[in-house]
Amino acid sequence: MRILVHEFASGGGFAGRDVPASLVREGAAMRAAVVADLAALRQHEIVTTADPRFPLRAPPAVEVLAAHPERATLSDRLIASVDAVWLIAPETDRCLERLAARVERNRRRLLGPGASAIRRASDKAGLARRLALHGIPHPMARLIRRDDEVAVAVTAIGYPLVVKPRRGAGCGGVGLVRNARELGDAIRAARRAGGRQSVVLQRYIRGTAASVSLLCDGRRATALSVNAQSVRASHSFVYSGGCTPIDHPLAHRAVDAARRTCRAVQGLRGYVGVDLVLTESEAFVIEVNPRLTTAYLGVRSAVGEDDGERTNIAGMVIASCDGHLQRPPCMRQRVRFTSAGHVVTLR
Repeated sequence: MRILVHEFASGGGFAGRDVPASLVREGAAMRAAVVADLAALRQHEIVTTADPRFPLRAPPAVEVLAAHPERATLSDRLIASVDAVWLIAPETDRCLERLAARVERNRRRLLGPGASAIRRASDKAGLARRLALHGIPHPMARLIRRDDEVAVAVTAIGYPLVVKPRRGAGCGGVGLVRNARELGDAIRAARRAGGRQSVVLQRYIRGTAASVSLLCDGRRATALSVNAQSVRASHSFVYSGGCTPIDHPLAHRAVDAARRTCRAVQGLRGYVGVDLVLTESEAFVIEVNPRLTTAYLGVRSAVGEDDGERTNIAGMVIASCDGHLQRPPCMRQRVRFTSAGHVVTLR
């Protein structure tokens, strides 16, 4: 199978434009990891894209296509030249959804969720309603389309609260608001980051920031690991990496909530990340990432060997997209990973 790996930030999605440094660091690290893992399978022909500003040191058998400096890389012609496409892109302003829809229009296989599943997962307002319908713990949230809706929402939620774009990725445009003086600036920042779209106000939950990395087959989900997240919250949130696996009394509850969330969203395939906050008594689902997340860097390093062969997470992702959920691998070691791609084994 000929597989195209397209990571938006480092792979040409910002052709002719400045690229946010954080997006490039994370994107380039994930691109390098996935390409290396797919090449290690020795079963497929691998193609990837690279913005000339962010070159990739790929394994010898991998074909690296340089992006045109003034033109978007993921063309219909390129998609038509492969059998399957693995997308890594932000949900902001429907970016990931639009790319997936383009692949589907070209009748090529997606190694990940389709456009409709991405749309359901990335809509943070819709996700809150969906989770409530399925009885999955989630912070109180309100969608804000107009300024005159803010006061009622704040009264219902109370301070402190979180403001975020309705469709966003990572910590982009996400702000912590402690009082009324900070609210206006946070809403404007969220709108700028989300392409001037509606914003979501959400109750702030104090606890341990965590995520669950899962494999999905469209109906079911199995957890690979529960990961701690390194998130600094001031006026804005900054994500710098994490460690995996996490040792927390509610890790099992996090897995249960994440699996139920994937079933509730429907249609999720391949690798999916679910972000949570773990308190002393509950696991609150915060949002769903219908794509590869930075935690992949840690998970692939923490897994052990089976019969002398190292578990290949990319191979498990392909199998899950084929409808085969494999037994989760054992985590042989605990690792710390950064958003720039650095991984360190913890003793």
